[in-house]
Order: sequence, then structure tokens, then C-alpha cells
Amino acid sequence: MTMKNYTFSTQRLLVGDWHSMTSKDTTDTELPETVISILTPPVTRSLPTAWQGTYTLDRAREWIQDRDQEGVIMLIKDRLADLSIGFLILSEDDNRDVRIGYLLAEHAWGKGLASELIQGFIVWCKDAGLRSIVGGVVRDNEASIRVLEKNGFVCEQAEDDTSEIFCTLLLETGPLR
Repeated sequence: MTMKNYTFSTQRLLVGDWHSMTSKDTTDTELPETVISILTPPVTRSLPTAWQGTYTLDRAREWIQDRDQEGVIMLIKDRLADLSIGFLILSEDDNRDVRIGYLLAEHAWGKGLASELIQGFIVWCKDAGLRSIVGGVVRDNEASIRVLEKNGFVCEQAEDDTSEIFCTLLLETGPLR
């Protein structure tokens, strides 16, 4: 990705590159243990089959390596509790468009944190000069669809896949390339 500063905050959240957000004296199990605590079966239920199921330290380490090869992963922390509560997954193309996915731990559901995360992310993207944000959501994940629509995204069913909906937010006016 072309952006350099992968950090932003909101009233309740601190979000940044997952490798820089772990403690200075990181052990080799801190980030994998965070993955295990967040990627529980209810959280991964609507995600790709390969992401579902129970995570061990080895599986979490493999998941981290795979995500690092795909894009930028941002760790979402509750500022007051200093507790990791989720991940924001980013991939950017050369046209200043960014694709997102986000996951929040079960204990963070229903508190408005997803909406706050997306609101803060939109501000960050505008400041970074990005043109649009696209999120793919499984059709049965009504809560995520509502969060994105509430934040101005327009959601439409994918033409080639009846199970996924794409939600887009244009940050910049003018024709798309």
C-alpha cells in the first residue's frame, strides 16, 4: 500500500498496524494469542471456510503470515481497557481505492464500536487522499451491512456471487477510472 501511517484513533478506539501495536517486549505468542482471542467460531461464522473453526497457536501464526502477505492488517484496541478487540484488513490498488474487511471480538459486539471504527477509518482515508472504500460482506451479516450503510456506503449484490454484497463509499467526486 502507498500510505505510510497506518494509525488512527477515535473516542474509544486506537487502530494501527498490528505489528507496531503489540507491546515493545513482544513475545512470539502475543499476536497469535490475540488472534485466538478474537477469531472465535461466532466471529468467523460468515468468513471464508478456511478462516472458520478453532485456532491454536500454530494456526494463528499461519493466519498472521498469510494476512501479512495479502495487505495491511490493523489491530483495533479499546483505548480505555487497553484491550485488543479486532482487526481491520486493508488492501489498496494503484487508483487510490481501498478494500476493507473488519472483525470484532464477540465481547465488542452491540456497543457501536463497528460504526465508530468505520467513521474513524473514513476520516483517515480522506486525509490520506484515497478515492473510495469497498467492503465485501456476506449477505447474512446484516449487522455489518447496516454499519456500512449507516456510514454512507451503497451496498449492492455481487453480480457473480449471490452470497456476497459489495458496499462502496466514494470519497472523492469525479469519474472513476
